[in-house]
Amino acid sequence: MTFHLITDEMSSFLLPQNEKGKKRKFFSGLDRSHVDFSAHMLGHLLLGMLAPLFMVLAAPMTLILRTLNVRTARKLSRLLRSRLVSVFNNPIITSVLNIGGLWLLYTTNLYNLMHENIFVHVFVHLHVFIAGYLFTASLIYIDPTPHRVSFVYRAIVFILALAGHGILSKYIYAHPPNGVPQNQAEAGGMLMYYGGDVIDAIIIFIFCFHWYRAIRPKASFSRITGI
Repeated sequence: MTFHLITDEMSSFLLPQNEKGKKRKFFSGLDRSHVDFSAHMLGHLLLGMLAPLFMVLAAPMTLILRTLNVRTARKLSRLLRSRLVSVFNNPIITSVLNIGGLWLLYTTNLYNLMHENIFVHVFVHLHVFIAGYLFTASLIYIDPTPHRVSFVYRAIVFILALAGHGILSKYIYAHPPNGVPQNQAEAGGMLMYYGGDVIDAIIIFIFCFHWYRAIRPKASFSRITGI
């Protein structure tokens, strides 16, 4: 059973009969990502880059720690300081998961398989979001981060990741994934390249602002501004 049939059956079950017209419009928008590579790439930018950035800025771990009772919060704090978490907070590891996962998706048959199997479809989208979140969180520290690395280290890894993302977008432009028309691949590659640059520019601004705040001469700055 294709994903198209699954979404159609689910929508018929979930929505009342008098809303069939609205249902068809809504799910036709979802189905467009399966036939229009540009729509798919827009979903990638939203799910894999913009949504993770907003999630990181929302500081979910800080909110959770403040919500939990003291005993549970201490257990979570110990977990965050563990060696396992330090691995998934390393920018190199998160870059491989994020950018490497995209290379695997668009240069193998995984892209086609994702549209034929609902479980692969869900897994790929979960991976895109989680990998994007881990990557962003490993670059800009909003939540408490026990395993911190230097700004120089993060900057170098970030530059390499940007290069990998840009090269992949150009590769897609010239070598469409299996089953993707050339014109859609070109439009999707350009959207990935320029749209990704916009979101990356926001991350760069936040990163550089944190770096400036960390190294600025506070005493001299206070004398100048009177703050």
